[in-house]
Amino acid sequence: MTEKALPPEDELVERLKNNDVVLFERVVKEYHSAMFGVAYSIAGPAIADEVVQEAWVSAINAIHKFEGRSALKSWLIRITANEAKTRLRKESRSVSLEAVDENWATDTRFTEKGHWAGGNPEWDISSPDDLLAADELQDCVKKHMVKLPDNQQQIINLRDVGGLDMDTICNILEITASNARVLLHRARDKMQQVVARFQRTGEC
Repeated sequence: MTEKALPPEDELVERLKNNDVVLFERVVKEYHSAMFGVAYSIAGPAIADEVVQEAWVSAINAIHKFEGRSALKSWLIRITANEAKTRLRKESRSVSLEAVDENWATDTRFTEKGHWAGGNPEWDISSPDDLLAADELQDCVKKHMVKLPDNQQQIINLRDVGGLDMDTICNILEITASNARVLLHRARDKMQQVVARFQRTGEC
């Protein structure tokens, strides 16, 4: 049976403030994936689960202060991002921005908004060999993704994996739109090089 949709946000928040445990469990199911994506993007896979757990605890403790100035989901994502950054600081991992490089603006492979000008590469996966190659490429991309600088990993995961809009990403990472575009361009450029090399040589 399909689970009922969550109630309107005003009612939802009020019931959470009144310790509606059953509704809280539904909220966790609804937003956990998005929160995990943010935690994974900022803090990495090793501690993402712990970050999300800490974020839920913080949210429970602070729900009575929630005033509805933003959507509940945005509020939860912000808490998650802050928890992830706190964990990084505790583990002495600094996330610093690289110097802004405006070369992206004249790169014809990308649109003004940073999307691939020619679209994503198309793959013919009609045969078992093609399917194997696609799996190998995916593994190769993952292998090189974790080698990106932390800030580039974060933004490409938040944008291309998590699907968050750029304004939200800028708020989460506390960077300007210009820096965000530069970091995303750099990350995508490196991943495109990985894909191109794999297509050309079959090597990761």
